[in-house]
Amino acid sequence: MRLIYSVLFYALIPLVLARMAWRGRREPAYCHRWLERFGFYGQADVVQDVIWIHAVSVGESEAAFPLIRALRRRFPETPFLVTTTTPTGSARVKAVLGNEVSHVYLPYDLPIAVTRFLANFQPRLAVIMETEIWPNLFHGCGSRGIPLAIVNARLSERSARGYSRLGHFTRNTLANVRLIAAQSQADAERFLSVGADPDSVQVTGNIKFDIELPEDYFEQGIILRDTLFGKRPVWIAASTHEGEESLVLKAFTEIRVAHPELLLVLVPRHPPRFDKVAELCINEGFTLSRRSLNETAMQADVFLLDTLGELRLFYAASDIAFIGGSLVPVGGHNVLEAAIAGIPVIFGPHMFNFLEAGRRLKEAGGAVQISDAEALAGIVIELLHDFNRNLRMGECGKEFVEAGRGALGRVEEALAQLMVYTSQEQC
Repeated sequence: MRLIYSVLFYALIPLVLARMAWRGRREPAYCHRWLERFGFYGQADVVQDVIWIHAVSVGESEAAFPLIRALRRRFPETPFLVTTTTPTGSARVKAVLGNEVSHVYLPYDLPIAVTRFLANFQPRLAVIMETEIWPNLFHGCGSRGIPLAIVNARLSERSARGYSRLGHFTRNTLANVRLIAAQSQADAERFLSVGADPDSVQVTGNIKFDIELPEDYFEQGIILRDTLFGKRPVWIAASTHEGEESLVLKAFTEIRVAHPELLLVLVPRHPPRFDKVAELCINEGFTLSRRSLNETAMQADVFLLDTLGELRLFYAASDIAFIGGSLVPVGGHNVLEAAIAGIPVIFGPHMFNFLEAGRRLKEAGGAVQISDAEALAGIVIELLHDFNRNLRMGECGKEFVEAGRGALGRVEEALAQLMVYTSQEQC
């Protein structure tokens, strides 16, 4: 079955490259470093005997940073390699970690490319963030005795149904995994249902609860707000996707009838769409300020946060947060960074990628789930009218995140034990 998969993958490479070139028209970084995607690296990029951590894009990278720092403290003499799939993930890794780690793109899951990658870097430990299951890569790790872990592992019901259809193929792939550190019991059960070894699966919790905040985080938020927004109420719509900004702007139009002083901070998920979203705002008749131009928003209707790495701080400068990817069927995004800022969280009906975190935050009283743009407008109006409810929801959300901390330490310990156990086996 893996042979058939590989042949099909090779056959699809022209289409993969064409899609990469098409994406490169909007985001030129996709046209760079193509050789890395086939396992070819310059000598300057190659380090060996690494602890290797793979994070697909920005979201997974942000979750990985505290874990990487913890492991670097624990294994200070060991070099670290971080791989990503997207240029935005690459840029974020370099911005946050700089020269503390090596970074390359993970190659396509082709046998020859995987062989080159593993031969170049010779990982002592392989750590995959969240849900990335690659048959040839996993087989390569297993055949070389590289301990492989999936951490902060999550598996939606929809993904589990898809993997279940592959039956024996999925079981054989997961047989190469030594540790699956699941976010929740439900995730663990879904991994078991698709064929994971019960001895490899444990529930460690969601390391996204272990958010690293500077000591003056809230003070920074106040200063940012006073500098950019003045005394206006602020609603932030974060990580929005294609088709979602128009729904948010529709809700914003309705909200401003009751609260004409309200400012919308709009944060598209993908940088290539920044200009398009700016144009949409202007075409809808809104005045616009942009963070990339160092503009304030004392008078503007919409403030476009078109930079990377600042979202967490802007939550602390806002009154209410809507989490995107949830009014359109993307599956939602991380609700915890907004909750720890102590502001009410709102998300739409499509939260299948963050089902557990969204459900639990809602049950804790820190979030509201809405069905459409009209309901979104209604709840924002309610929260702007009811200061006590706004404050209560914010406190509930913050307490919920604080109570959920601890997964990072459990995952770190499990990975350390895996390395020690593997070393003893090899001896």
